[in-house]
Amino acid sequence: MDGNATAEEKKESQLQSEVNQSPCVWSSPSGADDVRLGKQIFCNRSLNMKNIVAVGFDMDYTLAQYKPETFESLAYEGTIKKLVFDLGYPPELLQWTFDSKYMVRGLVVDKKRGNILKMDRHKYVKVAYHGFREMSKEDKVGTYGNTLTRDSFDEPDYALIDTLFSLAEAYLFAQLVDFKDKNPGRVPAGADYARMYKDVRAAVDLCHRDGTLKQMVAKDPQRYINDDTSIVPMLDMLRDAGRSTFLVTNSLWDYTNVVMNFLCRKRYGNASTALSFDWLKYFDVVITGSAKPGFFHEDNRSNLFEVVPDSGMLLNTDNGTPMAQVGSTVLHSPSKGLNYACRVFQGGSVGHLHKLLNIESSSQVLYVGDHIYGDILRSKKVLGWRTMLVVPELEREVELLWQLREARKQLQGLRCDRDHIEDKLHHAKWSMRFEDLTVDEKQKLSSAIDSLESQREKVRLGHQQILCKCHQKFHEVWGQLMKTGYQNSRFAHQVERFACLYTSQVTNLSLYSPDKYYRPSEDFMPHELDILALSGKCSLEVK
Repeated sequence: MDGNATAEEKKESQLQSEVNQSPCVWSSPSGADDVRLGKQIFCNRSLNMKNIVAVGFDMDYTLAQYKPETFESLAYEGTIKKLVFDLGYPPELLQWTFDSKYMVRGLVVDKKRGNILKMDRHKYVKVAYHGFREMSKEDKVGTYGNTLTRDSFDEPDYALIDTLFSLAEAYLFAQLVDFKDKNPGRVPAGADYARMYKDVRAAVDLCHRDGTLKQMVAKDPQRYINDDTSIVPMLDMLRDAGRSTFLVTNSLWDYTNVVMNFLCRKRYGNASTALSFDWLKYFDVVITGSAKPGFFHEDNRSNLFEVVPDSGMLLNTDNGTPMAQVGSTVLHSPSKGLNYACRVFQGGSVGHLHKLLNIESSSQVLYVGDHIYGDILRSKKVLGWRTMLVVPELEREVELLWQLREARKQLQGLRCDRDHIEDKLHHAKWSMRFEDLTVDEKQKLSSAIDSLESQREKVRLGHQQILCKCHQKFHEVWGQLMKTGYQNSRFAHQVERFACLYTSQVTNLSLYSPDKYYRPSEDFMPHELDILALSGKCSLEVK
């Protein structure tokens, strides 16, 4: 680097160097040192890992991160085919293509009106599109802001796009809305917006039921799943630290075995790609076909079946205890011949899991998942489990926040300037109301008002342009994932409410001590922030 570089430039270069380095994991002899921003684990509620007895994982989009450009495109194409060949939509849909980067999580689909919305934490609609057409401010206010009672934006009239798997169906729905508006006679008879969304969901379900998606993934996992070599070291670290580990997934055993074989396969020589059960040694209990979120209800009475790994056959159990088959007094052990104690089940409920792991208190369990409602909300709200949400988009988001830190300071200054200008403007306009002013005084006030209004408009436009550019850096259409303007987004609000921890990848756990005490930053009320900000006044002095 040039010897005349500023301290700020040196700091920026050092940060970029850290970003490009592969961090060492805690499970290595040296342990992890500084964790770069995009890999950090962020804390909403204090969590002492020493109190955690068992760490559980979801599989799809948690341990297994799917590639949107291949997996989501596969889901999209399969859904289109079902719409055309099974549900009577026109063949021209088969020519449509999928933009995997257009939709983001945290959006809400208005099924009845064909709109896609982004809201803040107070459920005020900030960004709205009808299909791919942006709605004007007047349309937004007229549709969602002029009601006597607040809309809950919940089912059955709305659908939440809260998983990465939902992005393809949201994009397809927007395409269908545009198609219907331009070609009203080309969609199936009687198909309004709500019916079209229902058809899209039915087509997605058909893809899952006939095994189309999973068969393609099973043929070539590397094409559809990110290859993360940190998963096994992370699991080893947790088990070496005395934690039980478990897997709870809605996928059935055959597909779970394929995916986990890929993620945990041996990394040396010309290791065979044939399926094995070696990955089971990293877990104490595996539950497939769990039917989350229903799995988390304590009053769930679903039967628990044990899975025979080599055949996939299901055996009855007595709440997890093996049962002798009719005509035999010998208890069948599906794990016989395996070199580890992990047992595989299907179905059941959280009560079975607690018993299998000898869990005495639900607060002793940390569960890691990607789905706010399917994984995090129920396990946290109903059970009191500790929770960690995986948000892959977060890695890019926090690194962009760092890059835009000066622009964000500038925005804060412009907001402060606008407040000062408006205070002066209101005072001047109020002074004009008094009748004892001379003609000269009124002219001076009138000139001051014109000047202040001009300053206010200049600051407003400057602020608007910078804010727009900042949000477009994150996403051209929907902006920052965790924000809408200056408010936390609805998605961010859910993360804050239900996730004790959140991070970009599950394997970021391996960058921290398994005994770490995670502590949240201090909460601030606006009056506290204002007092703290008194030492740093606005940069632009209004005269």
